[in-house]
Amino acid sequence: MKPFYITTAIDYANGSPHLGHAYEKVLTDVIARFRRQLGDTVHFLTGTDEHGQKVQASARARGIAPQAFVDAVSQEFRDLLPRLDVRPDDFIRTTEPRHQRVVRDLLQRLYDQGEIYRAEYRGFYSTRQEQFLQEKDRNPDGTWPELFGEVTEITEANYFFRLRKHQDWLVAFLQSHEGYVFPAFRQSQVLEFLKEPLNDLCISRPRERLEWGIPLPFDDQYVTYVWFDALVNYYSAVVDRPGVWPADYHVIGKDILVPPHAVYWLIMLHAAGIELPKGIIAHGWWLQRGAKMSKSTGNALNPLDLVDQFGSDAFRYFLMREMNVGQDSDFTPEQFLVRYNSELANNLGNLVNRTLNMTTRFAGGAVPAAESAEEPETALRELWAQTGPDVVALGERFQFHTALERTMAFVTATNAYVERRAPWKLGKSADPADQARLRTSLATMAEALRLAVAAMQHVIPGTTAKVNAVLGHRPGAVWKDELVWGGRLAGNPVAPALVLFPRPEKPAAA
Repeated sequence: MKPFYITTAIDYANGSPHLGHAYEKVLTDVIARFRRQLGDTVHFLTGTDEHGQKVQASARARGIAPQAFVDAVSQEFRDLLPRLDVRPDDFIRTTEPRHQRVVRDLLQRLYDQGEIYRAEYRGFYSTRQEQFLQEKDRNPDGTWPELFGEVTEITEANYFFRLRKHQDWLVAFLQSHEGYVFPAFRQSQVLEFLKEPLNDLCISRPRERLEWGIPLPFDDQYVTYVWFDALVNYYSAVVDRPGVWPADYHVIGKDILVPPHAVYWLIMLHAAGIELPKGIIAHGWWLQRGAKMSKSTGNALNPLDLVDQFGSDAFRYFLMREMNVGQDSDFTPEQFLVRYNSELANNLGNLVNRTLNMTTRFAGGAVPAAESAEEPETALRELWAQTGPDVVALGERFQFHTALERTMAFVTATNAYVERRAPWKLGKSADPADQARLRTSLATMAEALRLAVAAMQHVIPGTTAKVNAVLGHRPGAVWKDELVWGGRLAGNPVAPALVLFPRPEKPAAA
């Protein structure tokens, strides 16, 4: 069976990681874990994009070689992954020989096919975005949008890829593959973009202007342009792994959907006769009080500040709970604390403490077997019978925020069940019927807790492992079986206590 192959965008090695980078890694890791839970073999790729003019300029400004510069920055991104409990199967760097070989082979193939030609270009160039611009890119008042930074007019000979030649094919492909881009409205944006004629893509820079890049195999006086280098990583990383390509999903930010991934990349592959990826997931931006978080605007949040204070699971939970994949979402320290306190500490953490404490007090520290279920137990089981399948179905549609909402609603219902049953009162009763209700309520609490963390284990894997450990539970190999209500905890010894989400001593950093 072909592995489920999923990738993040590769991060540009010109600055430290921020919240947007962390979110994309966590989202992709959650999808990868979810697919593994469904029984898929998964190959998860991430990495760093290390060539280009900005890297060359930054290295010169520091007085070091570009390779030394990108080595340090790439390591920052690599070090972030275990801190977030993100576990890719491969980490690719575009300075690696395995990548450069494939890039040069692809360029030569397209050149031999007549898809690449040399021509003189005169026009405007954005150093920040490392791209040539057109008049239509200007603001209505004639100025250039801030995202382009300094724009200069240049004239030089370069190599171009025949992008325009394949425009009609791409339109027909997208029209016949509904849902290729997730969410669907992003695919509509791609088709809207394609209503305007495409220009052929400049794919080179002269070495006299940019040395830090992969030399063109057919003209070593030029290096290849960023997109014909960076985008190829998805393919170069697995070209020697038969059966892995094509990618099932590229997970990227919406800002690099059009034109890089949905236009350049698809046409590059098509022209080269390489099978296309099966889909693209374009996620939204994290905003801070309505403004995009970014290094250039100076409001980027260091994700490690939150991880150090609250732990990776709390951070992962907030990211998945707060953002609807594909939409933008606002980050505020206050909202983070609301989710942390109300949902993790006071709801899930409270259920953990109640279950362990009462099982220790009233059942000798071992989960009793449930006896005859009455209406309170039946109602909770019926709620789970809806919740469990919903978690699976929502995850398959990348609706993790809703799946977490439903799961947390089940935790809330379980805490309400505890209040209704009041085991602390049943424990004082000498009535045999009350003692049977006590045993049933303790078993019900433990089983509901086990199910709740099983439903969230791809989001909060560390918490799930800790709760299973204190319940004396070893999950089976089939995740969907773990979502079935049962009595598998009966007789298990439990730990007396577990503090999962301690109260923060200070607010989260802004």
